[in-house]
Amino acid sequence: MEYKEAKDKFISTWGSLGTLWGINKAMAQIQALLFVSIKPLSMEEIMEELKISRGNTSMNLRQLMDWGIVTKHLIPGERKEYFSTEKDVQELARIIAKERSRREIQPVIKILEEVYTIDEDGTENTKELIKQTKALHDLAETADTMLNKVVNQKQNWLTKSLLKMFT
Repeated sequence: MEYKEAKDKFISTWGSLGTLWGINKAMAQIQALLFVSIKPLSMEEIMEELKISRGNTSMNLRQLMDWGIVTKHLIPGERKEYFSTEKDVQELARIIAKERSRREIQPVIKILEEVYTIDEDGTENTKELIKQTKALHDLAETADTMLNKVVNQKQNWLTKSLLKMFT
């Protein structure tokens, strides 16, 4: 397999995986392209390489910057903006895990807490609702706490050990 074919295959596969993780294909493909690029790319270069519209590229770059995994660069003498992504795989995983916790897990924990703290009216249905949602809340909170402990460790022995266990 030649370079271009391998690069295209990686970007396409990463885009497909992104949809399984809850992000759109173009967003994942942009991040993948930037990940394997040796220099920051302009919006026009990204559009041309991935064959996507300016609006789609702009919207997805904004989202990637909001996630904290893409950075905008201004190059002296250039009018264009250039973009790059985090290259350290472990740091990238740390940033994504932290952001997913903030966007996904924390809101669910808050809702579960609202539900299990309702006034008990003495009925079996209410007791069961409180019991089960409290159990889910406690599990989600424990998992989030563990995830945050790992996420907040920057390349220490614990993080390296956990990553080795899963690879």
